[in-house]
Amino acid sequence: MLRSCYNTDLSIKDVGKEVALVGWVSKKRDLGSLTFIDLRDRSGIIQLTVGEGVEIPDIRNEYVIQAKGKVAKKDVPNKNLKTGEIEVLVKEIKVLSKAKTTPMIIADETDALEDLRLKYRYLDLRRPCLQENLKKRAKIVHCAHEYFDENGFVEVETPCLTLSTPEGARDYIVPSRVTHGAFYALPQSPQLFKQLLMIGGMERYYQIARCFRDEDLRQDRQPEFTQIDLEMSFLDQDEVLTIMEGFLKKTFKETIGVDIKTPLRRMDYAEAVDVYGSDKPDTRFGLHLIDVTEILQKSEFNGYREAKSIKAIVIPGQAPETSRKVIDQLTLEAKKFGFGGIGVYKVTENGVESSLLKFMNEEQVKDLVIKTEAKVNDLILVLAGEHDKVCFALGALRSQYAHKLGYIRPNTYDLLWVVNFPLFEYSETEGRYKALHHPFTRPTPETEHYLDSDPSKVLSAAYDIVINGYEAGGGSLRIYDQDMQKKVFNILGFSDEDIARKFGYFVKAFEYGTPPHGGIAFGLERLSMIICGTENIRDVIAFPKNLKASCPMSNAPCPVDPDQLEDLGIKIVE
Repeated sequence: MLRSCYNTDLSIKDVGKEVALVGWVSKKRDLGSLTFIDLRDRSGIIQLTVGEGVEIPDIRNEYVIQAKGKVAKKDVPNKNLKTGEIEVLVKEIKVLSKAKTTPMIIADETDALEDLRLKYRYLDLRRPCLQENLKKRAKIVHCAHEYFDENGFVEVETPCLTLSTPEGARDYIVPSRVTHGAFYALPQSPQLFKQLLMIGGMERYYQIARCFRDEDLRQDRQPEFTQIDLEMSFLDQDEVLTIMEGFLKKTFKETIGVDIKTPLRRMDYAEAVDVYGSDKPDTRFGLHLIDVTEILQKSEFNGYREAKSIKAIVIPGQAPETSRKVIDQLTLEAKKFGFGGIGVYKVTENGVESSLLKFMNEEQVKDLVIKTEAKVNDLILVLAGEHDKVCFALGALRSQYAHKLGYIRPNTYDLLWVVNFPLFEYSETEGRYKALHHPFTRPTPETEHYLDSDPSKVLSAAYDIVINGYEAGGGSLRIYDQDMQKKVFNILGFSDEDIARKFGYFVKAFEYGTPPHGGIAFGLERLSMIICGTENIRDVIAFPKNLKASCPMSNAPCPVDPDQLEDLGIKIVE
């Protein structure tokens, strides 16, 4: 056999044992009478020591080799290696495969930019940190299978070629060869099918589901991704959240040994936005948003007098660090959110400094400092305008400063549920209401009467699981009453014809006895990213796309042969 064990299966207990090891050459050091080779396999690195009398073939970095020998205790242990107390005294060594000089360093700390790493992803995957990430991701999936199987869920696959439906992101569409001019859509989620499974009497469903969304990319988003997808019948919201908390508790414990205290706290959407400036608040640090509307609306500054909401955040100790250049950068950040500028107030030993003081009297300045509880050398940042717009912009600045100033302790995990979202959001550009989550979310019993009078006041039975400022999953209780579903569709601007054309088969199923049901989907990549301690989702995907939604390794997407297009009845128009 080529191998008797993995490298890190060996320890000081195995001294004297004869072994056969295989792997890649991570490093070779020739000291004349002795040659040291760091051998890397999936488990880690072990040192091979080759003495005189052993024939050594031509060996270079990343060659695949086999080595046979005896485990020995090292004279000087290497504390940085799991196998640092031992070495293997080689009796025989053989090259299994040669390698060209690699275009990048194969180590946790590499010299390669991301595009080069993605082009040579098969080399990048040899880096121990990426292999560890993929192992943790696999462990999360294992925990999901184990936990949900034990709790009465049935794993069911749903179609990947389905009907294009409105709302959400753009669909990826697939042309039909059999029916020219007709298209399938790749699923953005299994939403309709998992609800149909509840109507079909499955009661508890789960799936590790592939999903596809044609949307602009960012650090935590990919065009194809995976959900741990679930749906349940005859459960209320408390029961759903309790079951999901059990899964999270098991997953964190078994993947990284972290104990999550349950039950998790719940925060209303309104509080999350008002206090943290985000619907996915990172509550591991302060820098809370403070309402100063009553104080600053009395000033002579038109930007404050006419604003519906004025909020502030205090950045401790940053007044001396805030130069003209920094203020210009803060102004640019504010403009990204549609603001003309940002109020910057420095609290100094000689009082408050700001270009806006000419619009304020002494009492207003004093009240601002008292309300914000700012101290000497603190920085007060103020934005004024529409409430949610102000909150989200300050929330982004809050997060930036927290990372910049090191307010977040590493290896800490803060989990909470955000609940009581608005059911609708009004689009000024489209002149209509849109579903904040999706059109099948149930209103809360306390607010459903507003469907007829003021849809903006309707709250939803939706819930997001937020971990360290990331939305790691989300779901809701679903509408199961036909009349209510039709009413929601109508509020969203769907005519009877639209409903029949886009949701006909789904709505028809509701005519045959629909149980109360609800569900949730965890983003597997997001959850893996958080657990692995990275902020880049591509670090937990074996073969990810770049920010242009392309694969530098395979060059996908690319043009196809004209014959293929002809089969599909498609013509490319320049």
